[in-house]
Amino acid sequence: MNEDLVQTLGVEGMTCASCVARVERALRKTEGVSNATVNLATEKATISFNPARVSLDRLRRSVADAGYTLIVAVPEKGDDPGRLLTVRALKRDLILSASLALPIMLLSMIGMADRLPLRMEDINRILLVLATPVMFIPGRRFFAGFWMKARHLSADMNMLAAVGTGSAYAYSTAAVLFPAWSGMAGTGHVYFDTASTIITLILFGRYLEARAKYRTSDAIRSLLGLQPRTARVIGDGGETETPIDEVVVGDTLMVRPGERIPVDALVTKGSSTVDESMVTGESLPVEKVTGDRVIGGTVNRNGSVELCATAVGAGTVLARIVALVEEAQGSKAPVQALADRIAAVFVPALMVIAVLTFLLWYVAADAPFTQALVNFIAVLIIACPCALGLATPTAIMVGTGVAASHGILIRNAKSLERARSVTTVVLDKTGTITEGRPAVTDILPAGGMTRDELLRLAAAAERPSEHPFAEAIVEHARTLHIGEAGVEAFQSFTGRGVSAVVESAKVVAGNAALMAETGVDIQEMAPSAARLTGAGITVLFVSVNGRLAGLIGVADRIKASSSAAVEALRRMHIDVIMLTGDHETAAGGIAAQAGIDHLIAEVLPAGKVAFIRKLQAEGKTVAMVGDGVNDAPALAQADLGIALGTGTDIAMQAADITLMKGDLAGVAQAIALSSRTLRIIRQNLFWAFFYNLVGIPLAALGLLNPVIAAGAMAFSSVSVVSNSLRLRRYTP
Repeated sequence: MNEDLVQTLGVEGMTCASCVARVERALRKTEGVSNATVNLATEKATISFNPARVSLDRLRRSVADAGYTLIVAVPEKGDDPGRLLTVRALKRDLILSASLALPIMLLSMIGMADRLPLRMEDINRILLVLATPVMFIPGRRFFAGFWMKARHLSADMNMLAAVGTGSAYAYSTAAVLFPAWSGMAGTGHVYFDTASTIITLILFGRYLEARAKYRTSDAIRSLLGLQPRTARVIGDGGETETPIDEVVVGDTLMVRPGERIPVDALVTKGSSTVDESMVTGESLPVEKVTGDRVIGGTVNRNGSVELCATAVGAGTVLARIVALVEEAQGSKAPVQALADRIAAVFVPALMVIAVLTFLLWYVAADAPFTQALVNFIAVLIIACPCALGLATPTAIMVGTGVAASHGILIRNAKSLERARSVTTVVLDKTGTITEGRPAVTDILPAGGMTRDELLRLAAAAERPSEHPFAEAIVEHARTLHIGEAGVEAFQSFTGRGVSAVVESAKVVAGNAALMAETGVDIQEMAPSAARLTGAGITVLFVSVNGRLAGLIGVADRIKASSSAAVEALRRMHIDVIMLTGDHETAAGGIAAQAGIDHLIAEVLPAGKVAFIRKLQAEGKTVAMVGDGVNDAPALAQADLGIALGTGTDIAMQAADITLMKGDLAGVAQAIALSSRTLRIIRQNLFWAFFYNLVGIPLAALGLLNPVIAAGAMAFSSVSVVSNSLRLRRYTP
């Protein structure tokens, strides 16, 4: 049984929310397609289909039958030259349209005021000559789109513009060329100024809209711009400048100061600091030494380093970030559902309203033909299906893009919307609240021993051990530049500690049980040990030649930002709970440091899932924050799964939100950004509905001039996109 394939393809020819509904309907009706989502802002369709039952060519034909074009040959991710060309074409047509519409408007006004030594018939002929290029050069896009949709028995925004302006132009042309037949001889009532101005205003609106939509993709373009085009590969013949596509895993690379790191890699030689801000949102450079991992696209600051490539192409962190951001920007939020239902019937319903308006004015109200025609045009032109279609996706595009620039990867629009409703945040301890690795917290010497000497001897004895606590002591000694001592006769006691001969002295480092076995009296330091243990710190006693030399406290230290992050969540009136498998004593010390009052300790993975279900049964919306691997079941059960880490493991695939910086501050930032984005979406939807609910009745009642209607329609789409772009100013 073949699994469904999910593919994102471009769609050409969409102009409004009604187009989106028709393309979605055409795809979903195709046999073998399980789901299809179309996004007006990105002009792409995300299709889930069974390749054994339906081909891409069949999908293309289904979309073509609906009057649109499915782009099967997709450009590289983020590469969107077509949108830039659209902006330029609209600008060119707008300039031509405006340069003709302005003299048409002035000539009409002056002519109506009898300030020209010309007959009205002559003025109208001049207006016809000026208006015709406007209709069939800049305005051709409306008529071409209308004809294409009419052939497929469908309608969109092009139909409204084409019928509205075409009616005014056709009537006025008949009045000029066939005045006797049209019954308009000598009256001078023509509407070339109305038709040309409406086209100019609609083009102006579409130009601003297209330019603004292009800016909503800035996040993708910025991310793609991070990767260099070439890499300096070290081979038998020395360094070679190699295209990035030809770099393979295992290649040795040289990166000099100021250069971008070409691919994901490990440092094999040298040290430096790396600016990871564009990928993780971390503002401070990160020190990198031999054995450290570096991310492609980040900037090497001040030292030359040799690297071994570990991931290239689509496997790099940067490529996966781009893929996730594009996936999020192409998805739909649940709040869009109402607009989609209205959009599906919007244009046909509006055509009916416009025709009824004309008939009621011309037949029932016995109004002049010209007045009925003007009201008919106004109803068509005031409608704003574009604003309905852009209200949600533009905000989602900007919101997810801004989040990515701060190291917050949001999987889809549904996750972004859900984050706003979180009432309870459940935090894992190890690697989430804490650093995830033990570190020395206390060094307390005894028996005349100095701190440095105690640490030197303990580090020497622990150096052969692979225990995390041993590594923490050795690393701490190295950090303080304490010299190494020779080691002999090393012995490890599982679960208790180690012993070794260091410079002819027998050194034992371990817990109280090991001290008792070796006959070492620890009563002198029992109060200090009890105090540290009560704070969740593990105590290692150290003896030299059978006498107590002191103790060293080791613990998984809390991250510097954890307490501030917890306080930020509290200020947002969100309950914070620590849920961990650690012992209650150790977990309690960390909870106290982080300012967390609610602690559930000694819980297995299955117990974490059960606890989250219990919270959900109480009506709470739960966000689970963990490392994305050990906490995978709890992340899946929660209403919102948030993974901390570098984004190189299962977290990026399993979580709803991934925090690249591994910083709890990102939880509050993601929730705050979600709230702001949803507020923008609701504002957009309100204005989109408001324009139509107010504007259409006003036009039908004859209270709205078609030119004013065109301006309002153009402004509606521009205002929606511009309002969404305000999110770009968001900073955590």
